Amino acid sequence: MIIPVRRFFATCALGALGVALAACGTPGTPHAARPGHPASASGSADAQPSQPPTLAPGSSGITPVFTNGPRTQDKTVALTFDADMTADEGPRAAAGEHFDNPQLIATLRAFKVPATLFMTGRWADEYPKEARNIGQDPLFEVANHSYSHYAFTDNCYGLPTVPQERMRAEVEEAYAAFKKAGVPHAMPYFRFPGGCYDQQALRTLSAVGVTAVQWDVVSGDAFATDADAVARQVLEGVKPGSVVVMHCTRSAAPVTEQALQTIVPELRKKGFRFVKVSEMIGSATQGERHGTT
Repeated sequence: MIIPVRRFFATCALGALGVALAACGTPGTPHAARPGHPASASGSADAQPSQPPTLAPGSSGITPVFTNGPRTQDKTVALTFDADMTADEGPRAAAGEHFDNPQLIATLRAFKVPATLFMTGRWADEYPKEARNIGQDPLFEVANHSYSHYAFTDNCYGLPTVPQERMRAEVEEAYAAFKKAGVPHAMPYFRFPGGCYDQQALRTLSAVGVTAVQWDVVSGDAFATDADAVARQVLEGVKPGSVVVMHCTRSAAPVTEQALQTIVPELRKKGFRFVKVSEMIGSATQGERHGTT
């Protein structure tokens, strides 16, 4: 999602946690087949170490949206990174443009910061070894950012638009690309390119069984040239339960790794603990069931 500013659509952005969790189900709530783990010929799902927590579909059957975790004294924060690459950017990569950022991943490892990477299928096709390396590292989790990084609504920051009949395929083809690259267990979480979605997109993706993951803190790292400004924006915006959106593409977010050098130690000084999105969703749904959110 390579854009300088993101937006929500007022009719569908479930910004408040209470609203976002209104659709949460109990552990026995049925879900669609796990994305990236289709049923085998015998009808059983591929084995996973555990089932990742998700939100149950809303009362009208639409894809649920997660924006932030509980605002509790347990000061958790989830750093998320979009690995963007559109379907038509192959020539730019062949000419030497870097859509990856190995140094950022190395910095996260050096700081021992767990993170969730929302990866496009096209990025996994371009950088299969890096996708596999990230996906096999327990410090990280890989989630879905579509295959082509085309918008799921009209007028989304100039991105090409995915026809409705192609929306589900965009998600499924990304999971197929992760599997081909060697990512063992991609998570059932989806981030809309550009952050743009509407009720039609949420209804169309309901059969895929994903939870849409948005954010409540925009880092401003896309196309930024001032790492200190990015760090300030994050540090000023983070609250307990925050989901921060950043990028791990050198060409479009060149100062993100530098900003992390400030963000991580400062948030730790403030008592924050870094978690992956899966842990935050798990805590949120558990709190909802026990009435503690």
